[in-house]
Amino acid sequence: MISIIAAVGKNNAIGRNNRLLWNIPEDMVHFKKKTTGHAVIMGDRTYESVGRLLPNRKNIIVSLDKDYKVEGAEVRNDLEKVLNEYKNSDEEVFVIGGGMVYKISLPMADKLYLTLVDDAPAADTFFPDYSEFSNIVSEEKVDNGKHKFNFLELTKK
Repeated sequence: MISIIAAVGKNNAIGRNNRLLWNIPEDMVHFKKKTTGHAVIMGDRTYESVGRLLPNRKNIIVSLDKDYKVEGAEVRNDLEKVLNEYKNSDEEVFVIGGGMVYKISLPMADKLYLTLVDDAPAADTFFPDYSEFSNIVSEEKVDNGKHKFNFLELTKK
């Protein structure tokens, strides 16, 4: 089962200059709770922006560079092949970015875990159109005093 997890602005913004747009502690806790114990798939630039492997998860890094190596991670060169390996599995794998990885993964995804932030910042990386995921499994509205956001779990209709 392929799931995608992301924090997304009202304008579908997700990043700028290879950085996340928001630092929302509740979102980080949510991300950790959902992904711990599962495989996570990320592009090499996302890995480099995080700066480390995510603990207690199988880290799969996708890179077009055939010589790209990261100790402790599984480095793969074909995202679609990785996704096909998990598509019909009972094991939930999480796609965690970046923009191109989301775009390629979205058609094969079964579920979205989105943190929808009530903000439309300037960005250079955007989440793809996900209107096909219109079945709301769960929704939690949060206002932490600094940001208003919703934790949304979506599946396809």
